[in-house]
Amino acid sequence: NYKSNISGCFFILSRWLTSFYNLRNNFKTSDKLKRHVGFLQEKGAMYLSYNGNLLIHGCLPLHENGDFKSFTIDKKAYAGRDLLDFFDSEVRKCLAHPEESEDLATDLMWYLWVGECSSLFGKTAMTTFERYYIKDKSTHVEKKNPYYQLREQPKIITKILENFGLDENGHLVNGHTPIKEKNGENPIKADGKLIVIDGGFAKAYQKETGIAGYTLLYNSFGIQLVAHQPFSTVKAAVEKGTDIISLKRLVAEVDERKRVKDTNVGQTLLSEIADLEVLFEHYEDY
Repeated sequence: NYKSNISGCFFILSRWLTSFYNLRNNFKTSDKLKRHVGFLQEKGAMYLSYNGNLLIHGCLPLHENGDFKSFTIDKKAYAGRDLLDFFDSEVRKCLAHPEESEDLATDLMWYLWVGECSSLFGKTAMTTFERYYIKDKSTHVEKKNPYYQLREQPKIITKILENFGLDENGHLVNGHTPIKEKNGENPIKADGKLIVIDGGFAKAYQKETGIAGYTLLYNSFGIQLVAHQPFSTVKAAVEKGTDIISLKRLVAEVDERKRVKDTNVGQTLLSEIADLEVLFEHYEDY
């Protein structure tokens, strides 16, 4: 019996290791995953400064007094915009050299998932394990970075915008944290300087938020936030003509309409025009 039990344990272990190896191999060689990650690498970033506004996913790590929280590595501290620039650079290094599994950039990829100073996580700990296996709900609490309380203050948003080289009249567009509209929570915060656009687009969150997501509209007149009501069923849409109901909210209205030259695209076009003018002036020199 003793030998039989040992043999059984080795058999189970070998099957488990084989399954783990196959799963790991499928993950590493998935063409679809590579295409998705390639798209994120090409189009994505840790933050985006666009038309005078700042877009971030989770948070900008702060201390309780509003100072930027620093992350020290290799005896160098990073905070604010420098921290996000550092993370962005390391993520791209990791994706460019995935075979270097023990590289610092790879470690930081894992850190961004659950790290206290990660702008994508923004909590002191992840309690997924506790929520699955421990009944005591006091162990389920995930303490958020002070940013999530301080972002209600206009002066904090202004400070962040200035740190990223943006005008105080800009806006901070924030994702990641579902807004519970059904409980009266307002997605427009800090006297209109902060806009939280996570309204529960995924169906799993709609019971929590009470809506089916937001759409942010930006044009020369200003900014609007559109809240969408959940879609019922295809049958109801066909038989009763029901549709998704959307509610628009004015976030900011400009005193003077913006022109193309005031946008990021406009600045690129002006730069290209300047280059063409230089070429034209020196055309005969060539």
